[in-house]
Amino acid sequence: MGRKKLQLQRIENKSRCQVTFSKRRSGLIKKARELSVLCDVDLALVIFSSRGRLYEFCSADRQLEGPNFEQFTAADLLQLENLLNDTLTEIRAVKVHSYAHWASLVQTQLMMGSIRTLQEKEKLLREEKKLLEGKIAAGEKSGNDTTAASMATLPLLR
Repeated sequence: MGRKKLQLQRIENKSRCQVTFSKRRSGLIKKARELSVLCDVDLALVIFSSRGRLYEFCSADRQLEGPNFEQFTAADLLQLENLLNDTLTEIRAVKVHSYAHWASLVQTQLMMGSIRTLQEKEKLLREEKKLLEGKIAAGEKSGNDTTAASMATLPLLR
């Protein structure tokens, strides 16, 4: 029995969102630990929850090396937060640009499909026009009076 494909979108239900966050966070940390052991790499994982809580993982008895946040002043923390926000804004801009490029490609493919469909319709109409012209020519040879009425519609097909 396989799993159904999950559509990725924001979970609006707060309790469901929290449960999903906890489970996914645990799974992500487990995968980070496995990657560290299997590939013998140093790995650090930092997660900030929507409530601002910090979760971290460091591989192989190492500690995150960096400044001691307790020694920072409020101004230092604000500067760090602004730097993080600026970086996040840049990442989102790249993401939006990538999405816009993808959307442009999809739109181009749709237009090309429409052009092909219209070209096929044009080909069918030209064949139908030739068929009708042949019938009109055959009617003229037989002296049929409906020829004049049929000729009046030809300019519409050209």
